[in-house]
Amino acid sequence: MCTGHVELTDIKGSAKGPQGWFPVQRAQVSYDHPFHAQMDEAVLIDFDNPNRGAGARLSVELSPDSARELVRVIEGALAHPGEHG
Repeated sequence: MCTGHVELTDIKGSAKGPQGWFPVQRAQVSYDHPFHAQMDEAVLIDFDNPNRGAGARLSVELSPDSARELVRVIEGALAHPGEHG
């Protein structure tokens, strides 16, 4: 598997995995061949807490169009704080 460019950022939040909720501290985003999704290339997003080991990880594989749409709706939600649709 060839890995392209990887972006890392520190984050604050929570994710729910098989063992329940855990704090997330980091997000890793890359554009590469997915492990599970049936597509040639995908945007791969991992949310994790490196202090809690491999069990504290949530992974998402999105088509490029889905990733762009997700960015659009996140920006839309942030543009209207306090409004509930």
